[in-house]
Amino acid sequence: MDRSALRKEYQQPAPNILADVCEKAATMTDVIDLSIGDPDLSTPAAITRAAFEKVAAGDSHYTSALGKPELRQAIADLFTSRYQRPTTSDEVMVTVGAEHALFLVLQAIVNPGEEVIVLEPSFSPYVNQVKLAGGVPVEVATAAEHGFALDLAAIKAAITPKTKALVINSPNNPTGNALTAAEAAALGQLAIEHDFLILSDEIYADYLNPGVAFASPVTTAPEHTIIVNGFSKTFAMTGWRIGYIVGPDWAIEAAAAVNDSVTFSAPTPSQDAALYALAHYEETSAPVVNEFKERLTYLNQALAEVDWLKLTPAMGSIYLFPDIRPTGLDSLTFADELLKKAGILVVPGVAFGQPGEGFIRIAATQKLAVLKEAVARLKQLTWN
Repeated sequence: MDRSALRKEYQQPAPNILADVCEKAATMTDVIDLSIGDPDLSTPAAITRAAFEKVAAGDSHYTSALGKPELRQAIADLFTSRYQRPTTSDEVMVTVGAEHALFLVLQAIVNPGEEVIVLEPSFSPYVNQVKLAGGVPVEVATAAEHGFALDLAAIKAAITPKTKALVINSPNNPTGNALTAAEAAALGQLAIEHDFLILSDEIYADYLNPGVAFASPVTTAPEHTIIVNGFSKTFAMTGWRIGYIVGPDWAIEAAAAVNDSVTFSAPTPSQDAALYALAHYEETSAPVVNEFKERLTYLNQALAEVDWLKLTPAMGSIYLFPDIRPTGLDSLTFADELLKKAGILVVPGVAFGQPGEGFIRIAATQKLAVLKEAVARLKQLTWN
């Protein structure tokens, strides 16, 4: 046997830029790694301790396929408070991270040939997951000159009778843009008008710069919105692989049916950790979130002083997406040159779709002192 035994798309797969950068990050030393969105902070010790104590006491078995009832209720309570609308545990499913959550939803809702609008630049798995579900990704660009803000006219132009859903991420990875309340409401109204689903990735909901308020289309269109989220960013729990879906009960039932053929339930220790994190939300999330707000605030100011960059300040997330077109280099070449000249690892913007070409993603996942060193190195560089 050889590669011809694989599915056709995997026999000669397209380059996966983000995966290649992840591999570099895992194997290289003596570089400033500003590439991967994995917080450098450890999970708060109280969360880890609570999970280990539960395991030591024998809580190491399967949970309900939908997740521990008490965790589902805690997530429902959080959303009732966050959105000021009642949410029940029947509208919640616990998953193995937010990416698994989106996979289950797409598998549950997309029929072969149906279209899913993906706003770009975007997290690259969105497009791939639509394809895995048998759907057709319709990539709609947001414009750099408008700070990569929502373009309602472009979305309207992309809607067809085959449109099943739209995937949105706010605050956004990689651009740092965030929906305003007016934009979220308009998007929700559009979903109602054209009867499509909004799949809202809200993994960075807690990461907003001062003066920016979180907004979600679920407030306007609760029956047309399915939210995916998780504990990775807010609580520095990336390795625990724990996320969730919040949506209409019929969507949760369908996602659970898909999951029966994927993985029975999320890891029990991770669910215990998540339950403790929610029960102590402020004290466990604040050190993580505040650290990244400080870093993002610094980078918004400091990168604006690099004369060969153009920067739209990030409104939220843990990323910045500076424009490197003044250097005359494409994003792949620039990232390679930056690594050689300055020992700084970043992600080329084209990894997030063609609208990201000419940009790079910088993750604020190093301590402030390291970020200051990176900026100092950037200021010393010149480009022909």
